[in-house]
Amino acid sequence: MKLDDSELLRTRLFIDGAWREARGGGHVDVDDPATGECVARVCDGGEADVQAAIEAAESALPGWRGLSARERADVLMDWYRLLLEHKQDLAAIMTAEQGKPLKEAAGEIDYGANYIRWFAEEARRVYGDVIPAPSGDRRLITLRQPVGVVAAITPWNFPNAMLARKLAPALAAGCTVVCKPATQTPLSALAMVELAQRAGLPKGVVNVVVGRDASAIGKALTDSPVVRKLSFTGSTSVGKRLMEACAGTVKKLSLELGGNAPFIVFEDADLELAVDALMGAKFRNAGQTCICPNRVLVHESIHDRFVDAVCERVRQLDVGPGDREGVVLGPLINDEAIEKVEELLADARKHGARVVVGGGRMEALGPRFFQPTVITGVTREMRMSCDEIFGPVVAVMSFASEDEAIEIANDTEYGLAAYFCSRSQSRCWRVAEALEAGIIGINEGLVSTEVAPFGGVKESGIGREGARAGIDEYLETKYLCLGGLDRQD
Repeated sequence: MKLDDSELLRTRLFIDGAWREARGGGHVDVDDPATGECVARVCDGGEADVQAAIEAAESALPGWRGLSARERADVLMDWYRLLLEHKQDLAAIMTAEQGKPLKEAAGEIDYGANYIRWFAEEARRVYGDVIPAPSGDRRLITLRQPVGVVAAITPWNFPNAMLARKLAPALAAGCTVVCKPATQTPLSALAMVELAQRAGLPKGVVNVVVGRDASAIGKALTDSPVVRKLSFTGSTSVGKRLMEACAGTVKKLSLELGGNAPFIVFEDADLELAVDALMGAKFRNAGQTCICPNRVLVHESIHDRFVDAVCERVRQLDVGPGDREGVVLGPLINDEAIEKVEELLADARKHGARVVVGGGRMEALGPRFFQPTVITGVTREMRMSCDEIFGPVVAVMSFASEDEAIEIANDTEYGLAAYFCSRSQSRCWRVAEALEAGIIGINEGLVSTEVAPFGGVKESGIGREGARAGIDEYLETKYLCLGGLDRQD
């Protein structure tokens, strides 16, 4: 990994404005998924480090909260510019620790930076209300104030953007933050904080603790009465445990959890557009996204034509290490990830599904590379219809009617994203309103943007990130009732 600015490669914890060794003295290796080689050794923090970070965030809160919205916005805008100036270095760090192709990694830097710019602007639009009072001697007013110290726990699949999506609104609102990035991909978070410090972020406002003992770190965050808000992106099972743990101190919660997104292709769809939408949504980050299409439902009348068109495109995908020119599909994150894909495919084959393209590892490239795969004859009883595949597998099912497609699509405890393709305006409205998901892509596979709310329903989570709603997650509403106004002073 070659960087123009070597200071961006940080390996210590960041607490109270300083780079520190972990109190326990341990380290965790960060591996390159493409090669398995160690990229860096990062300090392995624990409960004591988390407590120090919470104390730093608590001490920094009055000063940061007390700044004007414009002053906070100026710092965020300086941070945004620095992220873009160092985009290539940040992309190189991400590719080395996460595996995605350099071009895609650079796109994520843009995506994450746009959240910071958006919420820098939203900081100046946190409005209260004047409410018509029931009598002339009163005035009723609401204020919106920062919730306080925030804990942010982020996943490995989007190590820059997921942190930006949490930090930007929290900081814009006037909160201070303790971050726990995934141990597979901590370098991106540490590089981002290095640039935030250069942008003028005061000490203690953002703190980063990396550590393998996720249970101990999570418990320290959830048990602390100082931490008033938890924002988590990850699995539904972990989200449920965190939600339960936060009950003791009644914290505010934002949870972006698992998904099982359907991608429906109706008989009246523009097939070329539908294939483009599926390819963009399915193979981004090698299928390792929470809004990735997990079940592709195709009308029986166009099933074979659609599958043929998808297979042609899949065969053209260039798979390899993310730093190689032209690569569009990198490795899976670790051995467990590739083993899960193999298990789901084995279960599908056992129950009658047929692999049309791919279906195995690419040993010549390395143990974590998996062939982009298309499998047909998938049924609702197969595990891949229920479990997140989180890999480059297009699992195709057929359906006979619109009602059947909607019923299959909604037959899941998840409700993060859903996609469908149709030329009919009336069907677009009808199906969009019937699908049980927080995000709907209609004739479009790339739906994420900082200007729109991101989040799910059912067991896919609570709250929204991005858009105007994103900053609301970090604010409390305070009601003021001013009485006695009919009396002379």
